[in-house]
Amino acid sequence: MPKLLLIIISAVLVNNFVLQRFLGICPFLGVSKRVSTALGMSGAVLFVMTMASVVTWLIYNYILVRFNLTYLQTISFILVIASLVQLVELALQKFSPALYKALGIFLPLITTNCAVLGVAVLNIQKEYSLIETTVFGVGAALGFGLAMILFSSLRERIELCDTPVPFRGTAIGLITAGLLSLAFMGFTGLVKL
Repeated sequence: MPKLLLIIISAVLVNNFVLQRFLGICPFLGVSKRVSTALGMSGAVLFVMTMASVVTWLIYNYILVRFNLTYLQTISFILVIASLVQLVELALQKFSPALYKALGIFLPLITTNCAVLGVAVLNIQKEYSLIETTVFGVGAALGFGLAMILFSSLRERIELCDTPVPFRGTAIGLITAGLLSLAFMGFTGLVKL
């Protein structure tokens, strides 16, 4: 149990995929203008990352290793992730058309989100069990969501401020992302895994 707690704390704070590993930057910057869209994207990434972690672990350990096909790891992981993203896209289109429209092109881009593939690959490299894989997937997705929500909250607040003209738009967004990343570096050394 303590190891599972350490895995979650590590994935959320210490080794945050967006702010420490710099994976998943595209949706982080693109969908973070409003907290509502950041929450929607965080939910989609939570589902995809958790399910992708479990399914890719099962495929790797019960099919690829058993039949000596480990060289197909990356392509099989990408196929699993793409399938899960299609499932999320169809569900959002059916049950939440407003969120589906707000996320726009960034929803299918979850397929190419390096953070999702990174979690799946790290689960295999670290030789996690199925439970540890699931916990790591959830923790990484929660860390992604935390970064998205904090960043979108800051961007909404900055939008209300009188920002100097040269810093408006993308410039202040990148500066804010950098400062948020520096703040998360304060968690370095909190957990050793």
